[in-house]
Amino acid sequence: MGSGTSLYSTEEFKLDTKWLINPRYLFVGPKIGEGAHAKVYEGKYRNQIVAVKIVNRGETSEEVSKRETRFDREVAMLSKVQHKNLVKFIGACKEPFMVIVTELLLGGTLRKYLFSLRPRCLDIHKAIGFALDIARAMECLHSHGIIHRDLKPENLILTEDHRTLKLADLGLAREESVTEMMTAETGTYRWMAPELYSTVTLRRGDKKHYNHKVDAYSFAIVLWELIHNKLPFEGMSNLQAAYAAAFKNFRPSAEELPEDLSLIVTSCWAEDPNARPNFSEIIQMLLHYLSTLTSLELMIPPQIVFSELPPASPGTSALMSVRHRTGEATDVENKNRGFLFCFNHCY
Repeated sequence: MGSGTSLYSTEEFKLDTKWLINPRYLFVGPKIGEGAHAKVYEGKYRNQIVAVKIVNRGETSEEVSKRETRFDREVAMLSKVQHKNLVKFIGACKEPFMVIVTELLLGGTLRKYLFSLRPRCLDIHKAIGFALDIARAMECLHSHGIIHRDLKPENLILTEDHRTLKLADLGLAREESVTEMMTAETGTYRWMAPELYSTVTLRRGDKKHYNHKVDAYSFAIVLWELIHNKLPFEGMSNLQAAYAAAFKNFRPSAEELPEDLSLIVTSCWAEDPNARPNFSEIIQMLLHYLSTLTSLELMIPPQIVFSELPPASPGTSALMSVRHRTGEATDVENKNRGFLFCFNHCY
């Protein structure tokens, strides 16, 4: 980074000292993910294996200002909410880089997990279990007045045993306000609510009125995907999917779903945001469906239940990404030592 004056003073970064990490104890290893404005690495903070998100400051003064604001907002919200279905926040710092440190989940993203199962679908109990994990995380965010705005399989991470989902990445989340207009810098088009578009192409940064019900719509698309293990709006580009949803009220087909499950999905992606349930209601609907499902199965003779079970999924070890722990891991670490040295040197 050089020895010039920093663009930011530490006084500008307001964070409770209990969340402020000391970069001297942070070590960064191999890259495990990358987004438009940040990269995520496997790392170690003190004695804990962690995920290290390093935000790119940008090139222009406008980019720098916008990314700093987004970073500050994400850190503030991460430190504000804690839930078993939200990736655990460990801490952050702003110098020498804008860094967010969270727990490291080894199960990979929901997107990768679903892809590894295709063409098979998830067992329906597991699909609904995952849906409940998501709904509970969203209920927690909404109870704190936070809209996620980027709910999609890439932002849902599995625990190592592939039994639990946790919601990650509050980079696009916003605190909800009755009066404030919010920008349209939202998540991936395929999962976005129709009200985030206007009758003309919505420019990035334009202001629109919307509320927390945008997350209910995204949840419906994710739930449909959990059940079918197919890409929603298959055959369409992201923009085509967004246009069809917003201006033609087009949705993936829910005709083959059981009635109770179809009601959950279709009510969540209703065109009118006011007609969509909140996440407390969604949780109750999912629990009711799960109990109904269990009751129906108890009425079926055991031999029929066993014959209709889907094929056993591969073992956890077969689905997990390979983590190198031999000489190969040493090679990865060696490749990253230059970055490690830079990080400590800059500090």
